[in-house]
Amino acid sequence: MAAKLGHDFLAEILRNGDLAVDGTMGNGHDTLLLAQLVGSQGKVYAFDIQEQAIDNTRQRLVSQNLFDQRVKLIHDGHQNIKHYIEHPIRAAIYNLGYLPGGDHGVITKTETTLIALEHTLNLLSSGGRMVIVVYPGHPGGQQEKEAVEQMVSQLDSLHYKVLKMTLVNRPPSAPGVVLIEKVRE
Repeated sequence: MAAKLGHDFLAEILRNGDLAVDGTMGNGHDTLLLAQLVGSQGKVYAFDIQEQAIDNTRQRLVSQNLFDQRVKLIHDGHQNIKHYIEHPIRAAIYNLGYLPGGDHGVITKTETTLIALEHTLNLLSSGGRMVIVVYPGHPGGQQEKEAVEQMVSQLDSLHYKVLKMTLVNRPPSAPGVVLIEKVRE
């Protein structure tokens, strides 16, 4: 449900020719959606530190005939986004935690996630949006969730709108989503 809300939030604004970022490509679901939304004239930069994630994403894109010039799969941590992207982006998505079906010991880390989010916010164009799906149910996940929420709660309300959504009838370990819109530079 959290990921679907994030997808809908980004689909409202992404158009052919836009630039987008998948900060945690995982199995490629978000990368695929972004590639469809930015169209043949757009570009998606997708990051992951695991070769398995890159392979899974490539296979997903190939199966949909979308592994072309519009997608750049980057085998690097999302904290290095500024080394790959110089132009403003329209949208970004981060699904924090671990690779589903992969090694659950390899997780996103609070320190690198905060750096990545800061760089992404700086790249976000006016009217652009970012989705952060948090998974507090794994070791380190609760601390990462709290740090992300602390960071986004301090964003200037004249420049950003921030919405946090959680499932109130689920345990605190259930995923949640943070939706951010940059309303002015």
